[in-house]
Amino acid sequence: MKIIISSIALLMASLVFAQEKSDTIRQKENKIEEVTLTARKPTVESKVDRTVFNVSNSSILAGNTTWDVLRMTPLVSIDNNDAVKAEGESVTVYINDRKSVFTGKELKEYLKTIPADNLMKIEVITSPSSRYETAGSVINIVLKKRDDEGMKGSVTFNNRQNAKNSQYTNLNLNYHKKNFTQTLIGSYSDNTYFQRNNSVNSLYKDNDVTQISNETLGRSKSPSISSTSEYELNEKNNIGLILEYYQSQNSSASDADLIRTKNDILFDSYHQDQNVTGRYRTLGTNMFYKYYDKEKNRILDINLGTNYNSQKNTNEFLKTFAASPVTNLLGISSHEQTRNYYIKVDYTQPLGKGGNFEVGGKMDFNNNVIPTNLSGNNADNLRTHDIFHYEDNINSLYVNYSKTFFKKLETRIGVRYEHIDYKMRQDVAGTERKDSYGTLLPNLLLKYSFSDKYDLSLTYNRNLWRPWYSEFNPFLVPTNDGTFSRGNMNLEPNPSHRLYMKLGILKKYFLSARYMYTDKDYWTTFAEEDGRTVTLPDNLNGKVQKYYIFANTNQTFLKNKLNVNIGAGWYYIDNHDFNEVNDLKGKNYISYIGASANLSYTNLFNKNINLSAWIELSNQNNGNSYANRTNVFHNISATKIFPKTEMEVSLQLMNIFSRPNFDATTYSPDGTFRSAMRSDWYGFSLSFVKRFGNQKVKGNTKTDVEKNSGGGK
Repeated sequence: MKIIISSIALLMASLVFAQEKSDTIRQKENKIEEVTLTARKPTVESKVDRTVFNVSNSSILAGNTTWDVLRMTPLVSIDNNDAVKAEGESVTVYINDRKSVFTGKELKEYLKTIPADNLMKIEVITSPSSRYETAGSVINIVLKKRDDEGMKGSVTFNNRQNAKNSQYTNLNLNYHKKNFTQTLIGSYSDNTYFQRNNSVNSLYKDNDVTQISNETLGRSKSPSISSTSEYELNEKNNIGLILEYYQSQNSSASDADLIRTKNDILFDSYHQDQNVTGRYRTLGTNMFYKYYDKEKNRILDINLGTNYNSQKNTNEFLKTFAASPVTNLLGISSHEQTRNYYIKVDYTQPLGKGGNFEVGGKMDFNNNVIPTNLSGNNADNLRTHDIFHYEDNINSLYVNYSKTFFKKLETRIGVRYEHIDYKMRQDVAGTERKDSYGTLLPNLLLKYSFSDKYDLSLTYNRNLWRPWYSEFNPFLVPTNDGTFSRGNMNLEPNPSHRLYMKLGILKKYFLSARYMYTDKDYWTTFAEEDGRTVTLPDNLNGKVQKYYIFANTNQTFLKNKLNVNIGAGWYYIDNHDFNEVNDLKGKNYISYIGASANLSYTNLFNKNINLSAWIELSNQNNGNSYANRTNVFHNISATKIFPKTEMEVSLQLMNIFSRPNFDATTYSPDGTFRSAMRSDWYGFSLSFVKRFGNQKVKGNTKTDVEKNSGGGK
């Protein structure tokens, strides 16, 4: 940690000295023309209900995907299961204010298809209004909107060297003429990754200890294409169509060695090889109509869309037992399909002097199926075939009202009502479940400006986190580390309450505090079932209280060339009731520090060289799982711009001083389970970008209007 901080400090100090010296020489010799610097948004903006990461002009975009930039966004962390979190809590991801249907690894693969060069900003909305379908914080990824006449775009070639080598290519085209705009994005990636994992599973009964070590080598070839067509009927009416297609051909090979003892006596040992081949496809469509009256500030937005996903996998497990010449061959094939249909309506207009009114709703229909087949000499005596069906209908209505009083007090009050009907069943096992419930999700925002230099805000949100449909599937399958996993049809949603306060000083310094409370949750746990070690999601009742204090500042130096954002937070979690109710021997009280810094330097030596650096201090503490070590993520990049040829060359160094290791222990009523995974996110990458046409962009007008009212600024 000290080495990294010292290195970055030395680098930035050298740059400042070199730049000042260079500028002095140029001024004395009078050999260059006067440079005009234009004001631009700070890299990181801290607003009442969100933190905005303005990346449109950042050097970290070159050669990266949206997923890569998301990892470097302030307040955002990504755990070893690729789950995206904000301030340590689960989030809902939106793209241009449109909710993504993906979570976890599916979301990761999808965001990898969106080139970072197309990014405008990433908003981490810690106190979302009732407009958002959310279980907590929201991450809204805002893409650039180009509407200058003619054809423009960019081509990107990237080569990345981690443990193995990967390549990424992207073509981004935009055409605008009069009232018509067409955007086309195509990408192709050929990624290879390597992963090493060591686990120790300790069951209390019979002092049952299993030690597992495994390595995985995987490869994916992923083409994608997306099209956005928008036509302006007149000054107030727009229509459009968004089409998205993504495909990934995956293959991986892994091997695991397992040794299991009971009361210090060898009970079982074997070697397991696994080969996986799969194909993932997704197709999304969205037709929209947008009415926007700029004079009266009225907005009507109607979206009608579908999403189809298909995931086809074939797994082969080969077990070789140390005490027997017999080998166990097991094949698993599945073809998971999801179908989503929705219609969404949003309306915004002024109401009263200084007031703004929003109302809207959405109807969501989901029809998902997961068929699974086992083959081979099934020595584990697993069920050989079943089909899991899941269907739901979610209807929601919301209303928000915001108003400013005395030119000092900004307010926003809102409520969202959601009702869900869902049912699930297994064809062969015959198990089924039907249920329905409705819930009210209120929220409140208050902001008082004492002066131009000081303001204080307070927000409250009630949240509800629903299980993902595949987490219900109870079909038992082996994993690549020699254990087993299944879902749980008895899962219930998790409600929580969040109170958030923020103090702004001089519009540069911000202090914030958060309190979160819940008395029900579900997390991954472990259990022994018929002699097998099984991982599954389960309901864990009990009170959990979380406290969070955070401080950050955004500063610019050297005539706006150097931008620095630094933030640090202290987390305190009270788990004592949670542990007592669930008979967990975990930590009753957890205290740890999280921090991040983003630094960017523009036009070094007036040679069109941009530099950026990012560092994050991260702990993975989730419910009944506690981090055993702190990770220090970091990224350093340099981009050289060639204005005449409109070329860019970028070099990135990723985690070169310390390779991330996700080491955590999970507590269950049956025992403890420690896993240490060596991350593959390290090495370097080199990218080349060729641009053509007019690259000027403008913000999303609809989004800005909605977010600059009711304290959302």
